[in-house]
Amino acid sequence: MTAYSPDWHRTLRAGSAVRVRGRDEILATLDENGCLDDLPFQPEMLAHCGQRMTVAAVAHKTCDNIEKTGGRWMQDAFHLEGARCDGSLHGGCQADCVFFWKAEWLAPDTPDASGPVPPPGGISEHQLMDSVVGKDSSPDDPTWVCQTTKLYDATELLPWWDIRQYVKDVTSGNHSAWEMVKLLTAATYRNIVELGIGYRFLVALYNRFQKLTGGKPYPEIAGQIEPGSRTPTETLNLEVGEWVQVRSADEIASTITKQGFNRGMRYDIEMLQYSGGKYRVQKRVSKLIDEVSGKMVMIKNPCIQLEDVYCRARCTPKRLGCPRASNTYWREIWLRRSEEP
Repeated sequence: MTAYSPDWHRTLRAGSAVRVRGRDEILATLDENGCLDDLPFQPEMLAHCGQRMTVAAVAHKTCDNIEKTGGRWMQDAFHLEGARCDGSLHGGCQADCVFFWKAEWLAPDTPDASGPVPPPGGISEHQLMDSVVGKDSSPDDPTWVCQTTKLYDATELLPWWDIRQYVKDVTSGNHSAWEMVKLLTAATYRNIVELGIGYRFLVALYNRFQKLTGGKPYPEIAGQIEPGSRTPTETLNLEVGEWVQVRSADEIASTITKQGFNRGMRYDIEMLQYSGGKYRVQKRVSKLIDEVSGKMVMIKNPCIQLEDVYCRARCTPKRLGCPRASNTYWREIWLRRSEEP
């Protein structure tokens, strides 16, 4: 067996090959709550133990949807390609979240690699299964525990102006240098626009430049419905595999409140980049675990998830370049049926 350094993961980049350590090795790294550094190891992740996988992104930072503090530092963690939660052991949650993998749960992609021996302790697989619900949780109304609900505890505040994150975005291979230059330049321009001086002129100038270069219009959408008023709905009965086209920003604006909601579902500004595009329906979503409360939320109105359509963190303040790739959810009224492109 070939031993490897505890710091071997420092050289990992997006595209690097790794091996997920065995279940006994991983269980030995976990505390009584099934966590390492306050980050839960979800039992759904056991299916990947022993597999050779590819690093999709270095998860050095993420976004905070719990306390809304903006960006958060994450230490020694990675996203692996194709490794998303199917919710099978979390009440059938359909959020399809990407997993975070701590470096201690991974090994170099060599069959004879022998890593550092985990310290005494750890938990059993049975204890890991029990950790998916809170200790004081009611069996009739469980409070679910997962990486998403514990993400705030497992991270530290990351100020948007900390330049180290953008350097890491490039050196990790998450983004090219040119892509980060474009993201930061666009963010700087938006900050100038938001000062309000010459707003219409600056937005028009931005849109003209984007039209000439084939880019997207200025990322803004103004909901037209007063808060508290009923928002419209449309039932298309979309099925998995069907092709749809995302409606224009103007069309969607007529279906959301001034705060950006349609029947309780928020239209995120990151979704604007998909307007006009054609995508295939990945699945219909009917229940999700609320990140703040840990409670399962049943979705009454149709909610659609599209293939390869997720938050790319290109224009939201304080979370530029976030590699988390969180899914976006779509009301059917924001879509129309389409032919395959």
